[in-house]
Amino acid sequence: MGQIQSFAELLSLLIRRRSLIIAITLIGTLVAVAYAKSRPDTYETAAVIQVEVPTVVQSGDGTPAPASGAAQMLQSIEQRLTTRENLAAVIARHGLYKDLPGLSDDKKIDLLRASVSFQGIDSAAGQAYGQPRSLSAILVYARLGNPELAARVANDFAQGILDQSSSDQKSRADENVDFFKEEEARVWAQLSQLEAEIAAYKNAHADTLPTLHDALRDELVNLDADLRRSGQDRVALQGQAETIRAKGTLRETDRRELDDITARLTVLDAQLATTEARRAEVQTAIAATPEVERVLSGYERQLTQLQDQYQVITRRMAEAQTEQLLAERRQAERFTLLERAVTPEYAMGGGGKKIALAGAVGSLMAGLALAFLLDLLRPVVRTAAQMERQLDLRPVVSIPEVRPATRTEAHRRLGRGIVKLLDDPTKPLLGLPRYAVVATAATLVLVAAAAAIA
Repeated sequence: MGQIQSFAELLSLLIRRRSLIIAITLIGTLVAVAYAKSRPDTYETAAVIQVEVPTVVQSGDGTPAPASGAAQMLQSIEQRLTTRENLAAVIARHGLYKDLPGLSDDKKIDLLRASVSFQGIDSAAGQAYGQPRSLSAILVYARLGNPELAARVANDFAQGILDQSSSDQKSRADENVDFFKEEEARVWAQLSQLEAEIAAYKNAHADTLPTLHDALRDELVNLDADLRRSGQDRVALQGQAETIRAKGTLRETDRRELDDITARLTVLDAQLATTEARRAEVQTAIAATPEVERVLSGYERQLTQLQDQYQVITRRMAEAQTEQLLAERRQAERFTLLERAVTPEYAMGGGGKKIALAGAVGSLMAGLALAFLLDLLRPVVRTAAQMERQLDLRPVVSIPEVRPATRTEAHRRLGRGIVKLLDDPTKPLLGLPRYAVVATAATLVLVAAAAAIA
């Protein structure tokens, strides 16, 4: 720190440079006060919109109604209200920034976008896990230099929220109903087409349907029994015919009996051929039944899926129609204007005083820094302690500074009091070290002066 090695030397520096420090502090404070006074006043007002819960709180199947979507709706509406086109329309409608003719349209839009804000008030019911944020009210703030314009702009945006929320609910309900109607028609057409395909396939494979599988197996057992019995009868008839032919001389009765056996054998052969053909058909049908069953199972799965879809779509369409009816009757969740924005009587406070106080403190710091810098640029040995520290030589004689004759006795007493005070800076004063008391008092005096000026 150069020549400043103790609190006494620091205080000496402040006394020597007091004129410079006071001048810079006063000039900076006056500049800060002038700047604070030159800033235009800003007026803020707010409109309050209440989020009313829906009248019908349960869906058609008895399950709880979905959570409130006011937060998402507010976000969507806020994005639409703060678009460039809408902000430009608001500026033109209310004649904003007419006192700034040199301002471009983009700058006006940016200023209005920064002057309007939306704040959602969370519901006292809280928010369940996984559920969207629930709102109970919405505040629409507007900050402008004209109090009447601020109130008009806040009410304009609040009315925009009301209009768009009602329009959004109605349009969303109509779109949901139209969508589910289209889905219902599409799924119904697919169901009809699939049922026609199933009917055609069953007609084409009527003999191999899985429902006839047990009957075909019973028929196959009966056919095998018939074949065995017919075979046995044929063998018996053939035996009889061989017995008759084994006779040497055939009587007329033997010939007639032989002809009868031949006729019966012919009938049995025809029956055996027919039974064999039917047995082959039944075996083919039994072998084809698993494939038919597989195809029909696929059809049944498709049919079940489509039926489930149709049931879901029908239920959702009923809910959408209920939502549409509630939106038309304004019984769903909706926004209502609870309190219109009023013209503020006073401008937003606190800014000018803060700027003035910050300017005073900054000016004081700048004066102290400049005084310290000037002392560093001109390092002069002023005390015996500095000489001993710089040259390692103890002065024999110290010649006091000769003051002008115009110095008053009051100044001399003040100087002696300061020297006496700094004789031992660590000696307690009011229970604290003296340098701490002096520094605290000086800071309080400067802060009070800056606040009074502001």
